[in-house]
Amino acid sequence: ITDSKISGARAWGVEHLTVKERVKKVFDAGCDQFGGESIPEVITALVNEGLLPEERIDESVKRVLRDKFILGLFDDPYVDLEKASKIAGKPEFRRKGRIAQGKSTVLLKNDNILPLKKGTKIYVEGMYDTEALSSYGEVVSNPKDADVIVKRLRTPFDERTDSFIEKFFHQGRLYYNEEEMKDIMNVISKKPSVVIVNLERPAILKEINNASSALMVEFGAEDVVVADLLFGKKQPMGKMPFDLPSTWEAVLNQKEDMPFDTKDPLYSFGDGLRY
Repeated sequence: ITDSKISGARAWGVEHLTVKERVKKVFDAGCDQFGGESIPEVITALVNEGLLPEERIDESVKRVLRDKFILGLFDDPYVDLEKASKIAGKPEFRRKGRIAQGKSTVLLKNDNILPLKKGTKIYVEGMYDTEALSSYGEVVSNPKDADVIVKRLRTPFDERTDSFIEKFFHQGRLYYNEEEMKDIMNVISKKPSVVIVNLERPAILKEINNASSALMVEFGAEDVVVADLLFGKKQPMGKMPFDLPSTWEAVLNQKEDMPFDTKDPLYSFGDGLRY
C-alpha cells in the first residue's frame, strides 16, 4: 500500500515525473493498493494507452482478495461485540502494555535524584493522573513547598492545518520556541527537577538537560507508569533508538537518509542509564 498524496505532496524522489508516470512506477514496484487517495482515472488512462496491462490489475486484485478470504472477511464480516468487549482493554493486556511502557523508557540523566524517596513533596506539571504520584509522595500546589519538581513535556512541533491528515501528525521544528522555553525554565529552575519528555520525534533538549537534575524520555507511557519509574517500583531499561540533536543547526545540516551523522549529539543511539 502506498502512502497518501503520491500524486502530489508526497511524491518524494519522483517529483520530476508526471502523475501518470508515478502511478505506473508504483505498479512496476509491485504495489497493490493506493492509500489515502482515489485516482482511478489515472489507472484507467494507463490501461487505455497500453502502458499498463489489465493482467497487472488482475494480479493486484487477486492478492488483495486472497488476504481478505484468508482473514475470513467474506465468511464472517461482522464483529462479535460480546467477544470484542472481553478482549479490548483486557486487564492482562493492559498490564503487559504497562510493563512494555516502563521497559522502553530511557533515563538519560540522573544527578543522584532518582529514584525519589517515598514521602517526597512533589510539584507536578504535565501529568493528568496526579493520584499516581500521591500514592508515593505528597503532591503540593506551590513549587516553593516542593522538594522536587516533576515536569512532563511533549516534543515541540509546528501547527499545520493544510490538510486533514496533517492535523494528526506532528512535524516542523524540533526546538521549543522562546515563549515555550521561558515557561519551562521558569518551572524547572526553581527546585531540583525531573523532566520527562514524550519523545515522538528527536527533540532538542540541551537547555532543559542542563537545567534539570534528571532527564527521562518515553515513547507513550501512562502517568501511573511514570510514577512507578520515578519512585523505583519500575526500572527504566530503554536505550535511545536514535541520536538526540544538540542544536537546530545540526538538524538542518545532517543528511536526511543517513543515520548517526548528527554533529555533536546531546545523546547518542544506545544511551540509557539505570538506577
